Amino acid sequence: MKFSACRSVCRTALAVAVLFLAAGCASVGEVWDDWFGTSARREVPAPLLEFTPSVRVAVRAKAQIGSAGNAVFVPGFTQDAVFAAAADGRLARFELATGRELWQVKLKQRLSAGVGVGPKLVVVAGPKGEVFAYDHDGKLVWQTRVSSEVLAVPVVTQDSVYVRSLDGRIHALDAATGQRRWFYQRAIPALTVRNTAGLLVDRNGVFAGFGGGKLVALEAGTGTVAWEATVAQPRGVSELERIADVTSNPVTDGQLICAAAFQGRVACFDINTGAPVWGRELSSFTGVALDARNLYVTEARGALHAFDKGSGASVWKQDKLALRQLSGPALYRGYVVVGDLQGQVHFLSREDGAFAARIATDGSPIRATPQVTPQGVLVQTLKGGLYLLGLD
Repeated sequence: MKFSACRSVCRTALAVAVLFLAAGCASVGEVWDDWFGTSARREVPAPLLEFTPSVRVAVRAKAQIGSAGNAVFVPGFTQDAVFAAAADGRLARFELATGRELWQVKLKQRLSAGVGVGPKLVVVAGPKGEVFAYDHDGKLVWQTRVSSEVLAVPVVTQDSVYVRSLDGRIHALDAATGQRRWFYQRAIPALTVRNTAGLLVDRNGVFAGFGGGKLVALEAGTGTVAWEATVAQPRGVSELERIADVTSNPVTDGQLICAAAFQGRVACFDINTGAPVWGRELSSFTGVALDARNLYVTEARGALHAFDKGSGASVWKQDKLALRQLSGPALYRGYVVVGDLQGQVHFLSREDGAFAARIATDGSPIRATPQVTPQGVLVQTLKGGLYLLGLD
């Protein structure tokens, strides 16, 4: 088969965040609170810029599922349905067009990750490695347990469920039974950022970024390593300075695969071989998005960048959202869409990064990357608000 630092952030905040994370004492929510919150007490988040909207954004549907707590929940969807989960164990299906709740189940266990949606299954996971698979009507199909806590959204295909656990393992489970097909394990650096980086499954491959700035391609059927590439090299004298973890999902256009590392670089590689195409110095915690022309990156301090995907040349930079704890970027029609710490959703032009529109939700942070559905952009807030946003 074929495939292919942010140094200006307060070092005190980094030390507090990473030491707690390495000891297993902090949650994903605390990453945001320590990393951004401590900095925010010294550097105030940028105020909302006044501008004249060039397009109108409207709430097409909304619903409520419950608080994410210290986790980051991503709503899953099909052509006409939304599946969402909450930290207290709630899992529900809503009608995409209206937000009407169709069913809800309440698990006895708390949840820490979800929702993975496939052709037949809806999958969520818990802090002790529990994995639960339901059918689209809310009936439990199977449950199993992997080796440790799950923070990343499971990826569900026709025949497999891929689950990433916090101990550096990727588990491939049979979609019909939940039985393990294979697992891949990688050593974790002594200090690493606790994060929700998940998996990209594409072209019969499973792609994942790891601590130490590595990007790995695995055979989807066997878990065999196809190639390994370096997104970022750890640098510096101390262990804190040398953290260079890939903390978000890689993205692909079918030819390139691109990923970003916290306190490191953003880089693109040939998906067939893993050969490097280009890289740029940049620190990102929440992720990247890719279209036919550009790679879009949310930088750790809140700037949004667009790079030419073929060369890595800078196309534009929007720095008016500094320290607003931006989500990963999503691409909807002609816009880059991000959420922020106050529940604001920003629409920026893909052409030049100019502000095109903004809409408020419930005032709580949007930590998960917005999801682009057939009927609009779907966001889930920390308080559990679900909002389907469309352009008029």
